[in-house]
Amino acid sequence: MKNKLLVTLSIFLAISAFAEWKPKENSLTTEWGEAVTPDNVWQEYPRPQFERSDWLNLNGLWEYSILKKNQPQPKEFKGDILVPFCVESSLSGVKGEVMPDDRIWYRREFEVPRDWKGKSVLLNFEAVDYESTVWVNGMLVGSHKGGFDRFTFDITVYLKESGKQEVVVSVDDPSSFGTQPRGKQQIPAQGIWYTPVSGIWQTVWLEAVSEDSWLKEVKLIPDIDQESITVIPFSNKPLLPEYQVKVKILDDKEVIAEGQVSPNYKISLDVKNPKLWSPDNPRLYDVQLVLTDPSGKVLDEVSSYFGMRKISVGIHKGNQYLFLNNEPLFHYGTLDQGWWPDGLHTPPSDEAMKYDIEITKEMGFNMIRKHIKIEPDRWYYHCDKLGILVWQDMPAAMAVLPKGGLQKPHHLQHVWRRTPEELNFPSDDAAQYEWEMSRMINLHYNSPAIVMWVPFNEGMGQYSTCRIADMVKQLDPTRLVNAVSGWKLYPCGDVLDIHTYDETLTLPPAPIDRASVIGEFGGIGYPVKNHLWNPERKNWGYQTYQSEEELIQAYRHKFDQIVEMQKAMGLSAAVYTQITDVEIEVNGLITYDRKVIKIPVETLSEIHSKLFE
Repeated sequence: MKNKLLVTLSIFLAISAFAEWKPKENSLTTEWGEAVTPDNVWQEYPRPQFERSDWLNLNGLWEYSILKKNQPQPKEFKGDILVPFCVESSLSGVKGEVMPDDRIWYRREFEVPRDWKGKSVLLNFEAVDYESTVWVNGMLVGSHKGGFDRFTFDITVYLKESGKQEVVVSVDDPSSFGTQPRGKQQIPAQGIWYTPVSGIWQTVWLEAVSEDSWLKEVKLIPDIDQESITVIPFSNKPLLPEYQVKVKILDDKEVIAEGQVSPNYKISLDVKNPKLWSPDNPRLYDVQLVLTDPSGKVLDEVSSYFGMRKISVGIHKGNQYLFLNNEPLFHYGTLDQGWWPDGLHTPPSDEAMKYDIEITKEMGFNMIRKHIKIEPDRWYYHCDKLGILVWQDMPAAMAVLPKGGLQKPHHLQHVWRRTPEELNFPSDDAAQYEWEMSRMINLHYNSPAIVMWVPFNEGMGQYSTCRIADMVKQLDPTRLVNAVSGWKLYPCGDVLDIHTYDETLTLPPAPIDRASVIGEFGGIGYPVKNHLWNPERKNWGYQTYQSEEELIQAYRHKFDQIVEMQKAMGLSAAVYTQITDVEIEVNGLITYDRKVIKIPVETLSEIHSKLFE
């Protein structure tokens, strides 16, 4: 009877806590955001390309406070926040403001599953913006700097034998007052600069691994010409050669190749007559990795996947051109900034995130340019599974202020160089930028969907362009490098990329050593009543129309020029701005709340078919 009362009390307290949480009032919401609750928020496994069976999701309600940096850790917290939504978002339940002299504090309790006894416990943060420090049961575990990459702590030695465990996290975020990679965040949001994102904004989770040794990551390098896959499994620490990793390659659950290799060494396995990955046929192979000790005891088991595909530049009709799997393929995509009215950087759900990719494909696009933002791992997983090419930008870092400096915080404006001179970046800021860029490349190396890295966009934080382009190529020689998309161009990388937003488009040059692409065009505005982020402010597009008919006519006019450039002038890619409205930008093909598709999907698909005839 006593146990039943305790269970009933626990359920009552949990329901009461959920009842207290609700999204903050917002000008726009998505249908997925309207369905979010503390018990259903982001429950999917967060790392599909390196998956284990023993894991525990820590998303849900956490306690939070926002204090000044010179104040100590709070003894009493202000209220609840719904993780993994950032402080500034409606879905967090806070919708607060974080200034550079603020510090966000988080706290929650958890219990380690009983069957994890004798195992090491890893605490994973998929992404926190920007500088994080973590304590477990009052003991300092570690810190991390970076707003878009996963970090992990082994918290085993900090755990109590049983019962409630406590995790506390503090986060500092200078937002647009700092020089860190941050993309389009600004205090205050205005124009093409959007609401800042501070704190935890991706899944927090635990996983159990072997007590001593486990697999840390794997690199998968397909080679369609040699019909092979190279596998490099990495361990959490140096291990004797007698430790082995058994590797199996599966096609539709059938083992087609297998072998074993010592951790941190590579093995190449044959994939005969490979089924090639492409947008038309996104075929994936599964990988099983099993780490054993010298006695043969299994220490760790991980599953992954890869696609057999090759991206390159070759000659097509006398011009340098983009090739996929040794065949020319025009890349036609949308600029996708990955912003949501209710979650900001965090999509309201996995289903919502997948919808944007699905609708892009249905419209007849075969590519997405992920614009100066890095998404959760599951976004790339859906691109891999659904079959869409990805140009991946590095989030911009900017350190140039207006002449005369800053008067007041609310006067902060982003300014970037448009002159022949590049930005002079301090060495510590450059080191941080390059470290975060290398993390982006290494964490997403195995995704077959990603075919191009874009380190700089429109001069934003642009420095040492050709050195950075060479660095990216050395980190990943299997993909193309777009040294800079738009504006200040340099003779390096694999493509020459211009932006053109006038009604009559500019034809990019056709260099003899690179493919010619248009990294941004379009930007045609159409504000849809009752689906605007801020109806009181002037909404913005490069050209703005007031009806669907005018929008379609303007779109056809610009698109027909792309077709002409592709057929007669050697253009090999184009990116339309953009898939959705973002805050006061109304140049999306879909409204910001994803509730209105401005040009019918069937119409767009029919229009786009001309490119692939």
